Amino acid sequence: MTLNELNDYVYSNKKIEISKEQSKKVLEAYNFLEAFSKKKVIYGINTGFGPMAQFRISDSELRDLQYNLVRSHANGTGQRLPDEYVKAVMISRLNTFLLGFSGVSVGVVNTLEAFINNNIVPEIFEHGSVGASGDLVQLAHLALCLIGEGFCYENGERKKTADVLKAKNIDPLELKLRDGLALINGTSCMTGIGMINIIHAKRLMAWSVGISSVINEILNSYDDSFSKELNEVKLHSGQNEIAQRMRTFLKDSKLIKSREEHLFTNESFLEQEEWQHKIQEYYSIRCVPQILGPINDAIEAAEKLVLEEANSANDNPIIRPDKNNVFHGGNFHGDYISYEMDKLKIGITKLSVLMERQLNFMLNHKLNDKFPAFLNAGKLGLNFGFQGVQYVATSTTAENKMLSNPMSVQSIPNNNDNQDIVSMGTNSAWIAKKVIENAFQVTSVHAMAVCQAIDLLEEKEKNAISTNSKKFYYKIRTKSDFITEDVPVFESIKSVTKLLQTNEI
Repeated sequence: MTLNELNDYVYSNKKIEISKEQSKKVLEAYNFLEAFSKKKVIYGINTGFGPMAQFRISDSELRDLQYNLVRSHANGTGQRLPDEYVKAVMISRLNTFLLGFSGVSVGVVNTLEAFINNNIVPEIFEHGSVGASGDLVQLAHLALCLIGEGFCYENGERKKTADVLKAKNIDPLELKLRDGLALINGTSCMTGIGMINIIHAKRLMAWSVGISSVINEILNSYDDSFSKELNEVKLHSGQNEIAQRMRTFLKDSKLIKSREEHLFTNESFLEQEEWQHKIQEYYSIRCVPQILGPINDAIEAAEKLVLEEANSANDNPIIRPDKNNVFHGGNFHGDYISYEMDKLKIGITKLSVLMERQLNFMLNHKLNDKFPAFLNAGKLGLNFGFQGVQYVATSTTAENKMLSNPMSVQSIPNNNDNQDIVSMGTNSAWIAKKVIENAFQVTSVHAMAVCQAIDLLEEKEKNAISTNSKKFYYKIRTKSDFITEDVPVFESIKSVTKLLQTNEI
């Protein structure tokens, strides 16, 4: 599974199609496990769970064991996961099962397929997982719905799962062998959230590069800060990619200045004792490739690792018909996701810092020496421009800084100390989600301010901005108006935020 495929399943409602080959692989693993487990002690089939694994379960109680596990762990709290994240969780879990290393019954994958294709969204909550032994609580809520219990959402409406399945003529899943354990004993919740986070982070990065390019343009910055010649002597791929994107974005701009033309060969400049125009721009303007570059690298690294997890078998035990054996271990441990989500949220926080600093530069007339204070298009003193809007970006950026403390090191032993070191991967992914959402809000305020600045340009300059800057301007202007008189803009901020989250630049 690739990120593009996940995007199609989640946002374009592309139907899941389980191939005959995949079904065959699932059935072979199940049949192997069923035969192999006879007269053997296999964790999760004829034992208790966790520290209770020391207790043997009689044959007559094996079915109840799987149902008891699901019901006892479906106790999450807090906000429910939005539909798109839940769908990603289901797809991630299904993808793992289709590898044929989990020993689940064919009914598990078929029921998951039916839920996904019928847009039945199980009720899953944010709190409950410590990220080792998998996302036990969140995935238990998923399993609870698959067996026809609990609650789900259909078209945004909360309903009893049993009623929805009956209306759609879908049979509840009947748990067999180790189906209950397999459903909850994996990293698919943190992985699903992580994949959606990366989709949003990449989109946010693209908007940030575009906005940074527009700012360089309307401030008449020099072109060498994002030139190939300057950046190629630094060997980081992210930096060079961001610089290339900026050059592409501004390729037909008539406002970007050439340092050679203005400072190296212009004799009138050479004769001056002091120059009004800055010889070098502030760092938030000049160092965009160096600031966004490592963040871009972090996003790409996170994509690689999270997709590796999504395409891995991540439960316990692992069933290997090809090796004629069952292997017990800790593939459910979520440190790979936890570390990457921590790194991702630190990077996105730095991105929000950059957006907030650029915004401050635009609003502070003493810094930019070009625009009125707070981009005020009304009467100074009587009107306030973006003065009140700036607080939103500043306070939200501050929250991101606080949320950037790493979650992956917050291990707390639990489960009778059986789980004595855990990943907190789902918490890490969920907090990264919050950081990304905050960064979209900061970037939205900034985008509105940049468009305000474009409207304040003289007509000659406004006509000289690049084609891509004009496209950016007109797209934002579909959700936000030029501000002259003082009016509340909270609805505009919300609309622009949604625009950035759901559209490519």
